[in-house]
Amino acid sequence: MKNITHIMVLLLLVLTGCKEEKKQEIQAPEPELTVLEKVANAHGFDNWANVNELKFTFNVDRDTNHFERVWNWKPKTNDVTAKSLETEISYNRKALDSITSKTDAAFINDKFWLLLPFQLIWDQNNFKYEHSAQSQAPISKKAMQKLTIVYGAEGGYTPGDAYDIYFGDDHIIQEWVFRKANSTEPSMTTTWEDYTTINGMKFAKSHKKEGENFNLHFTAIEVK
Repeated sequence: MKNITHIMVLLLLVLTGCKEEKKQEIQAPEPELTVLEKVANAHGFDNWANVNELKFTFNVDRDTNHFERVWNWKPKTNDVTAKSLETEISYNRKALDSITSKTDAAFINDKFWLLLPFQLIWDQNNFKYEHSAQSQAPISKKAMQKLTIVYGAEGGYTPGDAYDIYFGDDHIIQEWVFRKANSTEPSMTTTWEDYTTINGMKFAKSHKKEGENFNLHFTAIEVK
């Protein structure tokens, strides 16, 4: 009787081992993240799914001149409210007309400055990209990784534009170059600095030009 019991225990262990081995064989390896995903995730992209409302003020200070626009965006419904010193307008991005399209173009511009790391995921079917493991950043002259994205020649408000994005091994953006219509010369070069973390997402609040009294910056960022 003892021998039979012993044999049954051994058989059970063998069968259990076979099942575990089959489970291990079935499990596929985790896919390698793209550089787009690495940059987006470093800035907290995984937390965006929880966002119901985003408020922010887009500011530009150039010498003694100041300009600002206030935005309230509900991404799940695509409702947008824009406020400036002169006007306030509310619209839905799924139902644009000749008037709201002009406001929406400004919204896309301002949102792009704030949410570029996330746009890399949202827009990835609309641009081509190249990644360099080491390149010299244009302002700091430091060695960084470089990601170049070039939007398609059709669609969007500014088709064909290109961006050179510089970041360290932590994949946090530190500088970028905007090249209108994929020109060889930079149209604008700024820093990405003064980061703040809200609900697990990193936002660069300040973008400055080298040698100029210029600061494109964000205030009153609220995430719900």
